[in-house]
Amino acid sequence: MEKKKEEIQSPILDETQPHQIDAPSFKGTGIKMQPPFVNKYGVVIGDSKYNSPNSPLNQWSENTDPSIMAGDEWVHPTNDIGWNTEENRELLEAKRRPQGVPFMHPSIDVSYGQD
Repeated sequence: MEKKKEEIQSPILDETQPHQIDAPSFKGTGIKMQPPFVNKYGVVIGDSKYNSPNSPLNQWSENTDPSIMAGDEWVHPTNDIGWNTEENRELLEAKRRPQGVPFMHPSIDVSYGQD
């Protein structure tokens, strides 16, 4: 029996997550926004709903080992709250391409007397 890949709606718009008020824009950084995915536990990661039926959060008990939710399969590469930190925003800004160079004439100081 062939397993059908689940279609997940992606909230990506113009290389950003518009539904998150403080989400950074990846536009111009060279980092491509990634769609949500289903991890090996059957939990949707990166859809910003955080409510998969198979999630340990929906089946939590005193017998649940929190380490079950550790590892890369629980972290989305571009839709993660960690991108909202100052350090990670600086990483994005460092990757952003410059928007252009101010005009400079090779032999005439065009700003002379403008200040």
